Amino acid sequence: MYLKHIQSGDLVEVIGLPELFDPFAETIEGRIHAGEELQEPAAFPKLGLAFPSGELLPRCWIDPEYRTQRKRA
Repeated sequence: MYLKHIQSGDLVEVIGLPELFDPFAETIEGRIHAGEELQEPAAFPKLGLAFPSGELLPRCWIDPEYRTQRKRA
């Protein structure tokens, strides 16, 4: 699965899918796909990633309390 690194716009190949779906995991292991050389795996904060379309990750993947409603100010 590929996600977009929001800051750079580069694609990130997600290596650890279980971490992606775990709302308690703040980072995922992935590999940037830019240039011709295969990059080394690195940790990426999930809040800095989005789908290639630009859509943010679902709340249930990033917030352990996604079932509770947040109060609006």
